[in-house]
Amino acid sequence: MIEETAWAKLNLALHVRARRDDGYHALETLFVFARHGDQIALTPAEADSFTIVGPFADSLTGEDDNLVTRARDLFRERFGLRGAVAITLDKQLPVASGIGGGSADAAATLRGLAAMHMVDMGDPRLIDCAERLGSDVPACLRSMTALGQGRGETLSALAGMPGTPVLLVNPGVALSTGQVFDGWDGIDRGPIGKGDLISRAVQARNDLEKPAIALAPVIADVLSLLERQPGARLVRMSGSGATCFALFDSAQACADAASVVSAAHPDWWLLESELL
Repeated sequence: MIEETAWAKLNLALHVRARRDDGYHALETLFVFARHGDQIALTPAEADSFTIVGPFADSLTGEDDNLVTRARDLFRERFGLRGAVAITLDKQLPVASGIGGGSADAAATLRGLAAMHMVDMGDPRLIDCAERLGSDVPACLRSMTALGQGRGETLSALAGMPGTPVLLVNPGVALSTGQVFDGWDGIDRGPIGKGDLISRAVQARNDLEKPAIALAPVIADVLSLLERQPGARLVRMSGSGATCFALFDSAQACADAASVVSAAHPDWWLLESELL
């Protein structure tokens, strides 16, 4: 059995620069990854199977049009391979929440299949699979701190902040990425600046926060609550939402904030983690 973690993706900043002729948007984003995520297990089998377990299993429909099975099929097509595989997805992250759940699951599946078939992670065919599966999948395949450009698939590695405590909070709202992008006002507010990672992030923004809040006003409540927590260095919504996060000076400050959020909103999902 091969096991892979689909680490939660966070956008420390997300600048939408333009609408492209191909229907995508030109982006600049700062990718980082949390130490927690979904789990993928792959085992050679007599016939293909795909099983979803975990607290958010009921949010997914199974085999039909799941990014995990699409990754499996595309990998075999691109590498000309045969042989069945049993895949189990332990769904720990909320669905449609801006932290790359589906993209990270697809990327973890590709990593697992690459390990199973002794494919180098730098193989252009593997990168092509990731790019064809979605804009965030190449970043999730590498799961390292990076500047993303283009659709987000053009990556430049950056020095990260491993071990930085982070609290993820989702108010129980699933948002359509397409609807959030459709709400962007079309104004290019400029590129992400220079400097170290945290300086660039603090000076930057998430251009999708405003349209996401228009669809789910509770996001503003999450951000406001996190911003009031002592020791919070950076508070922002990730991706197209609705998950928000706060980076903290210390693990204790992160734990204290988690206690406050949990007591005030016991129905919200939260996760204490740290950056990879």
